[in-house]
Amino acid sequence: MLKVAAKRYYYPGGEGENLSGAFTRAAKRRAYLVSKRAADVLISLACLPLLLGICCVLLCLNPFWNPGRLFFLQQRCGRSRQGFTMIKFRTMTRSGAGCRGADDPLETSRITPLGHWMRDTKLDELPQILNVLMGQMSLIGPRPEILSFAETYRQAIPGYGIRETVKPGMSGYAQVTQGYTDCIEMAREKLELDAHYVRNMGWRLDLFVLVATIKIVFGWPPRL
Repeated sequence: MLKVAAKRYYYPGGEGENLSGAFTRAAKRRAYLVSKRAADVLISLACLPLLLGICCVLLCLNPFWNPGRLFFLQQRCGRSRQGFTMIKFRTMTRSGAGCRGADDPLETSRITPLGHWMRDTKLDELPQILNVLMGQMSLIGPRPEILSFAETYRQAIPGYGIRETVKPGMSGYAQVTQGYTDCIEMAREKLELDAHYVRNMGWRLDLFVLVATIKIVFGWPPRL
C-alpha cells in the first residue's frame, strides 16, 4: 500500500513569497480549474453515446444476472459539504440490505454476478458523467463519500475537510494508489493521498490518475 512521503508544502502568502507570487499562483490555479471544467464537459459529452449503448446492453442482461432496476442513486458529499445524488449502475441486490457504518466492511455477499464484473471494470461508475455534466463532480478528484460516512470521518480524522474544498471525482489519486477503503484507519491513509492531490492538483497529476484508471479498467496494475 502506497503511503505519501512526508513533505513540506508551500502556500501562497507563506514565508519567502511576495504578493506578486501569490497572484501568479492564484491566476494559474484559476486557469487550470477553467480548463479542467472544459475538459470535464467535452469528455463527458463524448462518452454519452457509450453510456446509452451500455444501458441498452445491461437492460438485456440484468434480468438474468442482475435482476432489478438499472441505476443506483445515493446521496454523497460534494464540494463545500453540499449533498448531491450520485448515479451508478446498480451492482447489489436489495435483499438483506443492512445499515453499513463508516467502519464496517462492504457487504460483498449482496453483489450480483454481473455486478462483480461491473465493479472490476469500474463500469458501474460510468453514469457519473451525468453528475459531471451537472457540475456536481469532476472526472478527477477525491471520491465522494456517503454523507453519514463523511460526518463520521470529519469527527474522527483531523483535517478531513481539505478533501471537501474541491469537486469530488469519478476517479481520484487515492482511488488508483490505495484502492477501496472500508474502515476509519484506511480512511486516514486515504486522506493523506487526497490532501496530496488537493495541494498539488494540476494537469500532470490529473493525467497520471487518468492513465492509472485506464490501466485498472483493463486489468493492468498502474506503476506507482
